[in-house]
Amino acid sequence: MARLRNIKRRMQMKVPVVRKQPTVDHVTGDKIPKSFVFSRGKLPGSLKQLELDFRKLMMPHTALRLKEKKRNNLKDFLDVAGPMGVTHFLLLSKPKSLPHLRVARTPHGPTLTFEIPEYALAADVARAQTRPRCPQGLFTKSPLIVLSGFGSGGQHLKLTTIMFQNIFPAIDIYTVKLSSCQRIVLLNYNSDTKLIDFRHYSIRLQPVGVTRRIRKFVHNHKVPDLRSLQDVSDFVTKAGYGSESEADEESAIVSLSTDLSRVNRAPTKSAIKLQEIGPRLTLKLVKIEEGLCSGGVIFSEYGQENSQTEATEDKKATTEGKNEANEETKDDDGEEDD
Repeated sequence: MARLRNIKRRMQMKVPVVRKQPTVDHVTGDKIPKSFVFSRGKLPGSLKQLELDFRKLMMPHTALRLKEKKRNNLKDFLDVAGPMGVTHFLLLSKPKSLPHLRVARTPHGPTLTFEIPEYALAADVARAQTRPRCPQGLFTKSPLIVLSGFGSGGQHLKLTTIMFQNIFPAIDIYTVKLSSCQRIVLLNYNSDTKLIDFRHYSIRLQPVGVTRRIRKFVHNHKVPDLRSLQDVSDFVTKAGYGSESEADEESAIVSLSTDLSRVNRAPTKSAIKLQEIGPRLTLKLVKIEEGLCSGGVIFSEYGQENSQTEATEDKKATTEGKNEANEETKDDDGEEDD
């Protein structure tokens, strides 16, 4: 009997404890925004992968493994969003023209609709780089948001700025830790083309005043082979640790107050370097609605008639998905009756 009791105690200790994510930031006191990323209608394989890339980008305050079915409508997601504290929806759709991205504030809107003329997946961005970088723990903290060029436009650009600023948690510049700033989302608006360049980078800090050979030697976890050398200086100069050229600029140098890595020590200076991790998008704002994917049109790039045709196309895509779901359920019921 004593042996069985010990086994039961071990089994109880191995059960993991599920902890809910905090809804309020303990530093700023503001509500932490959360998001759902899902699609409406049928999507090709590349856009489906783009949806997964967006979920990874919005981590950690998003549902990474959100399961959606064809029979689910917008009201189903809205019913679940309330108890879970979800504040924003990101919807991908594929009408007949171009892919669309809708960013909506729950539960009453507004909703911003963007066209996606061009996009590249995170895998495509990593494939184009010689040394892609995606370390562990990169997506444990929310990214920083940087907006450029939105101040020279009208009211629709101001509303776009407010929407994107509220998607990610706010930071306090006096209490934020540099170790938590690992990613950055950059949105650059071009007033001539009326296009928005959407980029996602990882932040990397490198010490200033340390040669590249020493830095790579410290970061390398392998024990070097010094049998053929007589001094450590011979290893540093002859081991082939790259050139001495440094691409650091004074404008990108910051002073550190905490230890961030094995080389960056307080109070030394480090240079900030950005490496793109994707996805990469080109967006064009075409419509702003008052409500959640409905209501009056505040702004329309192509006029009221085209905005109505886009709405009808989206409705057709959703109705087709509903009809397919109903047919599947009828087939399942017929098989059960047989």
